[in-house]
Amino acid sequence: MLLKLLLLGIGLLLLATLCQAADPQAYSVDLQHTGSGDLDKLLADASTLISLQKTAEVGPFALIARAKQDQQRFVSALQSLGYYQGQVAIKIADHDLADAELLEWLNQTAADSIAPVKATFELGPQFTLAQISIQGEAPPNARDALKLSTGAKAVAAEVLAARESLLQALLEQGYALAKVAEPVATLNVEQHSVDVIFPVDTGSKFDIGAIKVNGLKQMHQSFVQNRLLISTGKAFKASEIEAARKDLQGLGVFSAVHTQLDTQADAQGRIPLSFDVTERPLHSANIGAAYSTDLGGNVSSAWQHRNLFGNAEQLNLTAAVTQISGNSTTGIGYKVGAAFSKPDFLHRDEALQLGVDAIQQNLIAYNETALLANMRLNRKLAGHWQLGYGIAAQQAQISQQGVSRDYTLLSLPLTMKYDSSNNPLDPSAGSIVNAALTPTQSLSTANNQPFVLLQTSASTYFNLAEPGRSILALRGLFGESSVSSQFDLPPDQRFYAGGSATVRGYKFQSVGPQFSDNKPQGGTSIASGSVELRQRILDDYGLVVFADAGQISVNALPFSQRWQIGAGLGARYYTSFGPIRLDVAMPVNPQPGSGSFELYIGLGQAF
Repeated sequence: MLLKLLLLGIGLLLLATLCQAADPQAYSVDLQHTGSGDLDKLLADASTLISLQKTAEVGPFALIARAKQDQQRFVSALQSLGYYQGQVAIKIADHDLADAELLEWLNQTAADSIAPVKATFELGPQFTLAQISIQGEAPPNARDALKLSTGAKAVAAEVLAARESLLQALLEQGYALAKVAEPVATLNVEQHSVDVIFPVDTGSKFDIGAIKVNGLKQMHQSFVQNRLLISTGKAFKASEIEAARKDLQGLGVFSAVHTQLDTQADAQGRIPLSFDVTERPLHSANIGAAYSTDLGGNVSSAWQHRNLFGNAEQLNLTAAVTQISGNSTTGIGYKVGAAFSKPDFLHRDEALQLGVDAIQQNLIAYNETALLANMRLNRKLAGHWQLGYGIAAQQAQISQQGVSRDYTLLSLPLTMKYDSSNNPLDPSAGSIVNAALTPTQSLSTANNQPFVLLQTSASTYFNLAEPGRSILALRGLFGESSVSSQFDLPPDQRFYAGGSATVRGYKFQSVGPQFSDNKPQGGTSIASGSVELRQRILDDYGLVVFADAGQISVNALPFSQRWQIGAGLGARYYTSFGPIRLDVAMPVNPQPGSGSFELYIGLGQAF
């Protein structure tokens, strides 16, 4: 009993001591520069003294513990870059961490004092790679997959990456159950070098056995099986299996697709494979909004059925109220539509698309009420290419300059698209090219002249520094028609410039020839270009500077009119679903009717 009371007393005394020292201890951190910017960054990233300084307060005792933890982390960081004889020293107020007086000094300092923490480094020699070998039976070309060379710096990340490259190379050659253990490194202290051994167990080569798809609920098993890019009996190849997985993911009905190999071969010596899928909810709904000073407000809603008949058919219903109080509008408009898509219609990677839309546009250029319908086939080609072709019809009533006409148009659109961009709302790499050729026959009694429209556009994106942080974006657009005068085209089929899609800073459709009242006429050809520099600031914000130029020509003479130039600044707020855009642009060389500036707010980059 006496012993228990004694232990309890000691425990209470220790608790009281710790509580007395538990007041937060402010501190500063000074990491000695090593002469290498990359190493300095690595050390700073490894430091809990830095990463937790503002988010997790510590008392004196915990500060010492945090510094000791950093000492080990710094040693590991140095070794990861080949400095195996590197030394790290950390002092708090010129006291070594092992100094028995350090804790007492910290407890006696004023509550508002800042304890200086300084870390110094002695790098020593940087070790290099010496012997690089594979332990175990492996194909003759396996060594090439390592991509390591004798004499190179002994960087841990590169050695670990070599292990993964070796494993992927074996999987690509059919060794489905291959294993590559952690590399074994042996230091040669006197030579300042490292020998690295990669232990390998390749196992046997396999063909693909039975293929199962697990997790299907609404999707038809037969459709998914026929969709697979791999089949039983084919040689096992990791890249082909990954392509099949990504292809299923791209259908839009699965939130996740994972592959799983059996650990044992079947009776025929093949390796069974399964795809484990998770279906997305059948329905989705969303609302959206955008605003610009020229087109006003836009409020939209959409409803989607992702798997209408069990074969990934999609039905999309949309409705929008448009042109709410814009300076290029004369009244509120609307657009309602329905679109149906069926994948693998006649061939694999060929989708049937049906669409119908009803629109009302009240613009300064013209007023239009129209019903549009289309049927088209979209086929994926090699690489990033897509081909589209079909038939479209339009019944419209359009009034311009007080004259109202009815138009019935029948067209055969042919489109080609190349898209290697990495994000539809915030592209930072790759390119997008669109080309459309649209022969059209007018069935109107007022004007039944056939015409052809050609329009091409391209945009490309360059990373100027760290990926996704500093982006140079370029955009170009050209369009031409087969007619000799813009008045041979219905008003809504003419080319217009001005607005966020062409030349920011000018009102929507305002660039180009005008009637005597300064209302847009439209033209027979268009050319425009944009350059935009996007700079991300911190994690969630960005700034943009841009310039646009464009012109509208008439009388079948492209590039014959004055170029209008707009320039401006923008801000971005980056969310999990895409950047929210705010751009302000001004006309550099205004034309009659131009305002002093235009404002654009929406979701996603301008292009």
